[in-house]
Amino acid sequence: MSDENAAATVETAWRGGIRYFDTAPHYGLGLSERRLGAALARYPREEFVLSTKVGRLLEPDPDGAGRRDDAGFDVPATLRRRWDFSRDGVLRSLESSLERLGLDRVDVVYVHDPDDHWEPALREALPTLVELREQGVVGAVGVGMNQTAMLADFVRHADVDVLMMAGRYTLLNQPALDELLPLCAERGVAVVAAGVFNGGILATDTPGTVYDYTEAPAELVDTARRIARACGRHGVRLPEAAIALPAAHPAVRSVVVGSASPAQVAGNLARAAAVVPAALWTELKTTGLLRSDAPVPVEV
Repeated sequence: MSDENAAATVETAWRGGIRYFDTAPHYGLGLSERRLGAALARYPREEFVLSTKVGRLLEPDPDGAGRRDDAGFDVPATLRRRWDFSRDGVLRSLESSLERLGLDRVDVVYVHDPDDHWEPALREALPTLVELREQGVVGAVGVGMNQTAMLADFVRHADVDVLMMAGRYTLLNQPALDELLPLCAERGVAVVAAGVFNGGILATDTPGTVYDYTEAPAELVDTARRIARACGRHGVRLPEAAIALPAAHPAVRSVVVGSASPAQVAGNLARAAAVVPAALWTELKTTGLLRSDAPVPVEV
């Protein structure tokens, strides 16, 4: 997208009342941070919450000339990512993020995707962020992942304030109910639910076929279609229910959805404001399409 479209997307979100914005060095090899920082510079710093992430250091790539990034972002491959959860890596990453964002502090910093890096994340990255929290450079410390088991272990063994849980508590997939969400509720750890559309399959009234970055199995597409038909019987759009379910859990403080244009922001704001009737949740539970222990919105 263009710089102008990125700025207009953030502006539309602000006008719609959104005050929490999430980014990471990984997203567009730093481009997301630069664009978000520039777009938010016009607003009072105390009026928004900003999160970024550590775990991937960006370094110059002399072999990247003429190539595009191969990690899902349409940007020049002038930089490359290197996993680094060490103390030095965290400090360097955050310093670079603050420079790109044009800020002197960040409200939330997540350790990003430490699936294969449990030990350095626990022993170095998180304690370093806790020190920075004590110094006032970081407001809150967290971990962001696409799984629940290791997130639960971080809650047990580390001093975390918040988790970003992607794709593990959705209309199609609720494993976070087994252990993670009850644990967070018990210990007062806030949860930010991301990936609530599971990569796209729940993002449209007619379910798509992309699930968690890959092609969805046929049985999962069938389940999504059954849920969509149930939504239709109650006058609800599938994406509306997809946002409403995770938002209803008492441990979930915010739902994060991506938007690539002002129109998508406006659409997501409308989806989040929609009232989902209790009868839909009852049908989904009685037909086995939703776990019976899933908290649902209170209809007012």
